[in-house]
Order: sequence, then C-alpha cells, then structure tokens
Amino acid sequence: MSHFTDDDTGRGWLQGAMRRIEADYQRSADTHLIPLPLPAFECAGIDLYLKDESTHPTGSLKHRLARSLFLHALVNGWVREGTTIIEASSGSTAVSEAYFARLLGLPFVAVMPRSTSAEKVAQIAFYGGRCHFVDHAWEVYEEAEDLARECGGHYMDQFTYAERATDWRGNNNIAESMFQQMGEERHPVPAWIVVGAGTGGTSATIGRYLRFRGHPTQLAVVDPEGSAFAEFHATGDWDCEGDGSRIEGIGRPRVEPSFIPSVVDRMIPMPDVASIAGMRVLSTLLGRKVGPSTGTNFVGMLALAHEMREQGRRGSVLSLLCDAGERYLGTYHDARWVDERFGDCAEAVRGIEAALNG
Repeated sequence: MSHFTDDDTGRGWLQGAMRRIEADYQRSADTHLIPLPLPAFECAGIDLYLKDESTHPTGSLKHRLARSLFLHALVNGWVREGTTIIEASSGSTAVSEAYFARLLGLPFVAVMPRSTSAEKVAQIAFYGGRCHFVDHAWEVYEEAEDLARECGGHYMDQFTYAERATDWRGNNNIAESMFQQMGEERHPVPAWIVVGAGTGGTSATIGRYLRFRGHPTQLAVVDPEGSAFAEFHATGDWDCEGDGSRIEGIGRPRVEPSFIPSVVDRMIPMPDVASIAGMRVLSTLLGRKVGPSTGTNFVGMLALAHEMREQGRRGSVLSLLCDAGERYLGTYHDARWVDERFGDCAEAVRGIEAALNG
C-alpha cells in the first residue's frame, strides 16, 4: 500500500476526482426491488423480494463497493494522479473498479483466477483494465501485493476494506435503500435478509444497519461448498480454510477480514448443485438469466420461507439479484460446462420446482 501527502497540485487532482465520482453517482438511479410471484408462499402470508443490483452501470452489486473503495482510498491519500490500481478479484469487483479507474484516468490491473468467466475478463478490458491471472484463488492476495509493490501502485484490497469503506449507518447504502423501498409492502420490515459473502462487506453493512436502526430482521448468509465462512461462524477459528468456492463471486478459501460473524444470525451451507439449480429455476421464473450467486441466494430464501410457513409465521424475505446471467453464458449457463464440473443438476431443479408449488 502506498501513502502520499498531497501538495497543492495533488489536492487539486483529488478534488477533481471526488467531483467525478459524485457526478457519476448523481447520474445513477437506485436499483429496483422485484417481488417474486410465488402463490404457494403468498397464500401463507410470506412475500419474497430481490433487489436487482444488475442494473448498476457496471452490472453488479460490486458497483457500490467499488465506489466506496475508491472514495476511501482517495480521502486517505492512498491514491493520487497516475497511481496504478491493483485489485484481487474473481471478476465483478474488478469490472466495477476498472470502470472507476477509467473515470479517474488511472491504470488498473485485476489479479484473478484463470477460471474467471471470459465475459468478465472482456468487460475489464472494455473499461481499459488489464487482467493478471493466477492458477488458484488463494494466490490472488500475495500476487496483488507484489504487483502493487513492484509498480509503486495501490492494492485496493477489497477483502480487508469492504466492511470499513461503506457507511453502515445509512447514506443510501444498500440496507437503507431496501427498507425505503419496502415501505409500502404488506410486510415492510423483513423477517429475513439473505446474502452471500465474498468479501463479507455486504453482510457487515446490512447486519450493522439492522442493529443501528433497531430492526428485528434477521440476517442469513448462504455459503457455497469450499468456502471457509460457515465453518468459521460455527467455530470461531480464524484459521479455517476451504478449497475455494466454485460459485463465482461468493465464498472464500480463507476467512476474510471484512467478514463480521457477530452480525450474522444464521449461516446456510449450500451445495453447488443447489446453487446452479436455483439459478436455472429463478431465470425461468423471471424470464431472464441471473448469475450463480443469485441462485445461491434464491435457494436460501426458499429454505427460510419454507421454515416460516411450517412455523405459521408471516412476513417478507429479501435478497439480492447480484448480477445478470449474460456474464456466464459460456460457463454456468452452458449445460455441457456445468455437467463436466458439477454433474447432473436435474434432481435439484425438480426439488426447487416442487418447493415453489407448495
């Protein structure tokens, strides 16, 4: 990490950079909250919603994070004119950071696993960024640090700074936006909010906001196979390690500094075939393709809604549509690719469809 002291010229560039980011924010509308038409649950007094983060300028939930990380780095004096931005990312954060780097005229390099979808790699290149590939997910951290040190750049380090770069008290963060949009619904205060964890920043922001505002809403984190978060939440062992998630964008092989377990009410381990099946069923339900992490969220929502129905509880369940499925046409939406890596998901699809029908 590089630290700088602004002289008069540097302060002028900083002020211009802040204005460009603020102008970009003012041009952007909030994302939509989509009700899911599920009669079997609606009749039981349970409503499900997805906040559609795919409508951000860079197409994913990570647009919010990238904006916050850039502002955080700028006001701390870690980024100045000409600084090369380095990030360790499986794709979506890198796409969004490449966008903001281009906005500020800064070079950008994404360190990512070779397995990252070609569509995301192409989007990073579209925004003028460069991709530096590693063979395994756990190699991204050290490689990003080394690159930043070699070029005198700044390692943005989303995994450390995600939970502190975003203002959890409000200021139009994702939690505040959810509650504002739910204001006129049948159950305006959700029983559950369901999210995945990659950095842990989203769950930290939402969990803190719930406590700050005194909401009774509970927070569930769905965790795919190979991730260390669920075991860490159960044991408290910071040395937990996993093999790495095969669901792009969520799950990590280690416990990230931004993951705050004390704000999470429940962890829901998720089999990979369930994530893929959830992605397929939800894509059919919405009439458009969603990404695999959204499939993970959807299955977690259904599990909690089913539990509420069994208990005779009424209420709402919210989650996120993290990004669009068009980023995964050659991977998770390719049947042959899925069969080779995950096996047959047909039985899992039938199970979810049966749950939707009551």
